[in-house]
Amino acid sequence: MTAEPMRPGQGPLYKQVKQRVIRRLIDETWKPGDMLPSEPKLAASFGVSPGTVRRALDELVAENLLVRHQGKGTIVCRHDPERSLFHFFRMVDAVGARPTPDSRVLACRRRRAERPEAARLGLPAGAPVVVIDRVRSAGRRPLLVERLVLPGRLFGALAEVAPEDLPNTLYTLYEERFGVTVYRAAEQLRAVAADERDAELLGVAPGTPLLEIDRLASSLDGMPVEWRLSRCRTDAHRYRVELV
Repeated sequence: MTAEPMRPGQGPLYKQVKQRVIRRLIDETWKPGDMLPSEPKLAASFGVSPGTVRRALDELVAENLLVRHQGKGTIVCRHDPERSLFHFFRMVDAVGARPTPDSRVLACRRRRAERPEAARLGLPAGAPVVVIDRVRSAGRRPLLVERLVLPGRLFGALAEVAPEDLPNTLYTLYEERFGVTVYRAAEQLRAVAADERDAELLGVAPGTPLLEIDRLASSLDGMPVEWRLSRCRTDAHRYRVELV
């Protein structure tokens, strides 16, 4: 590995190491499933102490970008279905159990972005996007209806996939087929009333209170890669967040 000395005045050393590791993930020097060099080797490469490297890697492990395997080393995380469900799906039942939702894709198509969609994804007006509409169920009972809007320049080929061939966990598909890793997701919640379409798809009466989850997902370099709007029944499930 080529030596990369840190630069004075660019912030704490461990933060600089963290950003350089992320940059290597972005440029695919290290891909999902790859094992990183040992901490001493990374320390020598970056010109810092092993303790500084360990602190940087600790943060990336906490952020689910890396995972440590005892006796093996540090590995770049994959968006496998189980991890994606645990990390991004927050609906639980009355006893706190997280269901494994099934998905039924209603449509997957390519079109021009509407103004709100372009604004949320940071795209020019009318830029091509891929739109996925689907219903997710728990225990054969409709739980939420959602629309996903994706930049066409990244995911245009998705429009060629038959709806029934789209997987339940899309973040794994983004990573494995398109090389896009979802790093962060910012969500906003609000209460809404079910419109006629919501009511028909979720099996509730029009006007039924629903929880709307507005999620903007971004990649390792901070670029928005998905806007997801979900409307959820809350008669048997709740949205749970654990703060530590």
